[in-house]
Amino acid sequence: MRAIWTGAITFGLVNVPVRLYSATQDHDVSLHQVHDADGGRIRYERKCEVCGEVVDYADIDKAYEEGGTTVVLTSDDLKALPVERSREIEVVEFVPSEQIDPVRFDRSYFLEPDANAAKAYALLLDTLRETDRTAVVQFSLRQKTRLGALRAYGDVMMLQSLLWDDEVREADFDAVKKPPKVSDNEKKMAASLVENMSDDFDPASFTDDYQEQLRTLVAAKLEQGDALDTAKTFGEEGDGEGSADVIDLVEALRRSVEANRAKRAGSAEKKEPTKKAAPTKAPAKKAAAKKKAPAKKTAAKKSA
Repeated sequence: MRAIWTGAITFGLVNVPVRLYSATQDHDVSLHQVHDADGGRIRYERKCEVCGEVVDYADIDKAYEEGGTTVVLTSDDLKALPVERSREIEVVEFVPSEQIDPVRFDRSYFLEPDANAAKAYALLLDTLRETDRTAVVQFSLRQKTRLGALRAYGDVMMLQSLLWDDEVREADFDAVKKPPKVSDNEKKMAASLVENMSDDFDPASFTDDYQEQLRTLVAAKLEQGDALDTAKTFGEEGDGEGSADVIDLVEALRRSVEANRAKRAGSAEKKEPTKKAAPTKAPAKKAAAKKKAPAKKTAAKKSA
């Protein structure tokens, strides 16, 4: 892993030098655009509309336009901003972790301490974990002032950038303003379905079906070329029958509960033979033990 930023966590008079690493990565298949007529790759050029020349990144500045007036901001202008020069992750307050709604989370980063700051890092990590608190912080990264949540994540500290309050939209829907009435029977059936489908979350059990199918398509295309039969590659699709014809909500919930029970029962039946195989040997041992016991008593009587 390569650090993308270096700075320090500051809270009170404590300063903890750290390095920042991206905690997530993209697993999507990389695709680019081509001309459908000849397969030529499509290129995008940074062309100036005034002189018509293609411009290198090094010669590009940023600008803000308002009322027909354009203000050009050079890279030196942006670097002159005080917050841009800051290399601190400043702890503003510690809040109960459940008070930060997940909708506000943006990007996630791992924090690694410098060798001489390992103890202070461990102290803060343990404190956050044991108090179930999250540190609300402010920091600057990539020409932006950011709000963040600093929390314990296993044996490391994770920094997650948060959306600013005005970046989270309100759910302005009529269905939310005037919610329909839900009957007790509907609530009961919905609760039954939730209970029937409840389990512990295991992220490793889920796969990105689209990306898997895309990789299959690319591999098949490499092997068969334009003669590829996609229906044969992916198999025939189902007949599309589902619950679209079910109008009654309670009936739909009831069918869903039954379908899920049947699915779980099928999974349990597959596991039953392996579970029942072990106990069959135990009775045989007990029977053998009972037969041997009388034999000893008979031998004792004869000797007597």
